[in-house]
Amino acid sequence: MLALGALTLSGVAQPAIGHTFTSDKTDFQLITVAEGLEHPWSLAFLPNGSQLVTEREGRLRLIEDGELQKPPIKGLPELVVSGQGGLLDIILHPDFETNRTLFLSYAHEVSGEGMTTRVARAALDGHTLSDVEVIFEAMPRGNTSRHFAGRMAFDRDGNLYVAVGDRGEMDRAQDTGDDAGGVHRLTTNGDPAPGNPFIDDSTGNDTVYTYGNRNIQGMTTHPATGEIWSHEHGPGGGDEINIIRAGNNYGWPKVTYGIDYSGAIISDKTTMEGITDPLHYWDPSIAPSGMAFYTGDRFPEWKGDLFVGALKMRKLVRLSIENETVKEEEDLLEDLGERIRDVRMGPDGVLWLLTDSANGRVYRLVPLE
Repeated sequence: MLALGALTLSGVAQPAIGHTFTSDKTDFQLITVAEGLEHPWSLAFLPNGSQLVTEREGRLRLIEDGELQKPPIKGLPELVVSGQGGLLDIILHPDFETNRTLFLSYAHEVSGEGMTTRVARAALDGHTLSDVEVIFEAMPRGNTSRHFAGRMAFDRDGNLYVAVGDRGEMDRAQDTGDDAGGVHRLTTNGDPAPGNPFIDDSTGNDTVYTYGNRNIQGMTTHPATGEIWSHEHGPGGGDEINIIRAGNNYGWPKVTYGIDYSGAIISDKTTMEGITDPLHYWDPSIAPSGMAFYTGDRFPEWKGDLFVGALKMRKLVRLSIENETVKEEEDLLEDLGERIRDVRMGPDGVLWLLTDSANGRVYRLVPLE
């Protein structure tokens, strides 16, 4: 809850230095790093202490010395901004300090063929991207502007995991010969990663790692096990947290804890043989987005906890997890009144947040001094 601070005329609390938030474990402050971003979607930390932020509207921005630089980074790949699509995730190559390579996910359109999720690799040279190369394109394309997913993560072996949504065409998620509705595991060149579950199976595409995923908006690497964890949007309810494991079917739309937005029943089953049950789910939906384990020392009470942003419910969720079981769940920042789009563990030992609006912000969540 918000303990201090005035309200604006709109009634939404505007945090600043000195405003205190409380949780069951500790008190903290929010510090505004940058504002005026148009629907920021993802955040990456550069080795020199600067940050890169994607704007869904098709811009990549640099925050340098705590100041948002006005000119966007030049040289982005061709993309389309439509519905939920635009410029999405950004992730740095594990050897970024030496090769300056990063990866971007985004929506792309071909006239007459529809839209899809793409991933491009590029080198950051000052304020410009160079050597831009498309390394992954989910096929076939679709005619909707929904469920592009686009979250990415690296495992400890340097494989790149890319989430692709079902594109609003739910049955595609159960077809391993269709790139929609699953997670793809790639090398940094875009080739299928060695050991992918369908490489020697003619029924599935070589890059497919999991399927039955509706629309993954959060993905992170577990700090102890190295496994990739994700969460995805359900329909009317049934948001899920899952551990991404080779060849697993996560059920959509055969099983779900949600219903269609119209109220229609999608499935009368919440579990089924051959389906991987979620580690945790929300009903009603919170519309989760962004995901990070807290691994720093500045909040020792939160060490190892998982933090998830929420768009619809406008909050930050803290989950205490033991042996893949949620032992405690706490809602934070409900008084902030903002859609949390991304959650990142910063190299400075604190959590960083992005808010999804036409005047989006970058926040640091810091201990109360």
